Parts: sequence; C-alpha cells; structure tokens
Amino acid sequence: MLVATDIHKCYHRREILRGVNLTAAPGECVGIIGGNGCGKTTLLSILAGALKADRGSICLDGKDAGKNPEHYARRAAYVPQENPLMEELTVMDNLLLWYRGDRKALERDLESGAAAFLGIRPMLKRAAGKLSGGMKKRLSIACALSGHGSLLIMDEPGAALDLECKADIRSYLKRYMAGGGTVVLTSHEIGELSVCTRLQALKGGKLLPVEAELSEEALIQYL
Repeated sequence: MLVATDIHKCYHRREILRGVNLTAAPGECVGIIGGNGCGKTTLLSILAGALKADRGSICLDGKDAGKNPEHYARRAAYVPQENPLMEELTVMDNLLLWYRGDRKALERDLESGAAAFLGIRPMLKRAAGKLSGGMKKRLSIACALSGHGSLLIMDEPGAALDLECKADIRSYLKRYMAGGGTVVLTSHEIGELSVCTRLQALKGGKLLPVEAELSEEALIQYL
C-alpha cells in the first residue's frame, strides 16, 4: 500500500502542490489527470523519490520512505516521460546497468519476466539510441522493474507511441496489477486511463476524486 500524506512543493515561491493526499493499494492502478503545468510530473517525481517534497510523508507497505530510503528504492519503479536510457550502450548493457539481481536472475526475466513480456530479447545487441520510441519505452519499463518493485510509477507511458505498443503496455499493466502490483500513472489518453481502477484530478495543487464517466467530454471539467 502506498500512502502519500500532505505533500507540498514550491518552485520560486509558487506553490505547485498544496497538501496532496494519495493512497494506492496492491492490484490497483490510480490514474492522475490534469492540465499542462498543474504539477503531475512534480508529484510523480516526489512519489518516485527523484525529487524531495518541501513537506509531507510517503509510506510504502507501512514504512516511511524518508526513514527507509533503501527499502523504498527497491520497491518503487519509476518510468519518467523523458527517456532515461544510456543511448550509446546496448540494450543488454542498459539492463545490466539498472539490474539489481545477478546475471542468472536477469536471464530468467528475459525468459519469463517483465523483459520477456515486453519483447526485449530480440534487441539485446542493438544500441539503445537506435531503437524506436516504442522499443525505448519498453526497455525503460524493463529497466525500472529490474528490482521487481511492487510499485510502478509512470509519467505519460503512451506518449508518442504507436497503437500496437500502447496496447502492449496496457496489457503488461493489467498483468502487473493481477500479480499484486500497484500502479500510479499520469495520462491524457482515454485508452490508458481505461486501465485505471480509480482516477484523481490534480487541480489547484490538490488531488480531487474523479466521478465522471470515462469520456473526453466528461473529463475536461477536471482540467
């Protein structure tokens, strides 16, 4: 269970997050919507441990992230919107760079784990910089989940991807949730939001529950 409480963040005296509260349970996918510049990426960066909040707390499985950073780093996997890969390295070298287990565990993942489901093996010898946008996103997810984290945080996972890749990522998210994983994602796309079990809107620096039907017309009121 992820529990974020009273998260605040300011940039140059502008308060972006004004006491955000969020919970996400195992098997749940919480989708966060909001207009451009409302603070979605800032919030996800804080939840992932990549950015420090000015105030507030984050707990995962009952442990405070601030007091147990190693525990949190092992459990939380983060896929940012921007490509985090080392593009001059091969796909295999990127996996080895991020992977937290031994070589045998990596081979098992390539045979039957996240890396296998995402279709990573056929491109192991290719330079990451030569991959398509969709393949880079697949590799980013595989790298993020190298520690077999129970929490997956994704910022606009389907941005600029083709329909097939978007469908494959949605299928993987459903599989991840079915295995007890927790997902928090941001998106502007109805297809991705359809995977979510619950939606929240970030508006005025706070998260509000979305009770509307899952349609573009109904969701616009929350932007």
